[in-house]
Amino acid sequence: MRVWINGRMLPDATAPAVPVTDHGLTVGDAVFEAVKVVDGQPFAFQRHLDRLERSAAGLGLVGLSPDAVRRGVAAVLDGDPMPLGRLRITVTGGNAPLGSGRGDEPPTLIVVASPMEAAAETTAVITVPWPRNERGALAGLKTTSYAENVVALEAARAKGATEAIFANLAGNLCEGTGTNVFYVVDGELRTPTLASGCLAGVTRDLVLEWFAGREVDEPLAVAAAADEIFLVSTTRDVQGVHLWDDRELPAPGPITLAAAAAWREREPELLGFDR
Repeated sequence: MRVWINGRMLPDATAPAVPVTDHGLTVGDAVFEAVKVVDGQPFAFQRHLDRLERSAAGLGLVGLSPDAVRRGVAAVLDGDPMPLGRLRITVTGGNAPLGSGRGDEPPTLIVVASPMEAAAETTAVITVPWPRNERGALAGLKTTSYAENVVALEAARAKGATEAIFANLAGNLCEGTGTNVFYVVDGELRTPTLASGCLAGVTRDLVLEWFAGREVDEPLAVAAAADEIFLVSTTRDVQGVHLWDDRELPAPGPITLAAAAAWREREPELLGFDR
């Protein structure tokens, strides 16, 4: 694991990095991006950088430098032709007084690069009873306020699943803890609209652009009873679902396989810093 913070490389990942009063640490005042790395090159980097800026603006974080992000990413990838990995880019509110109020310090920028294993072709998911708030202040922003996801993911792991699926306050399908959900009804591929409160996932957008799919908001039960279901994310690409709660599904189904094939074919187009 290679770590860069505020312009300097750390000697190792366990070295002291931020003060105990950093606002990202004390109250979760931070945004982040997870970026796939293929053969030492970031995937869809510009799209992730654009979303990082949108999240920072939505949270009210000022002072984010896209050029600094690029320097940090280049530093952690320099000389490491990582076959498959993940970048974690985090921007926090910086050093601040204890409490919710921000200080006057500049933001903290952290970039980490680490190898990762390819995801399994299919997986199991569960439904959790805690709804996403599609009207909340953080809806659609990729912030580090992930405690709700931690609880949900632990509930999934306790049942042998790797992902937990949320409805929103309207009772419609929203998203997973770190994934967007696609499902097939009567041969039509569907996924929730951004109005559902789900994250505007980069992988989600690319599947819609490169393959197909209709954006529609429907009750969670419609998706759970679908003919095919798959998850998409930076670390999973297109991953079929073979078990939702107690319901077994044939996976990967034909549309899932076609979407995965389209992904593999088009992925090389977006490797590099300017893609």
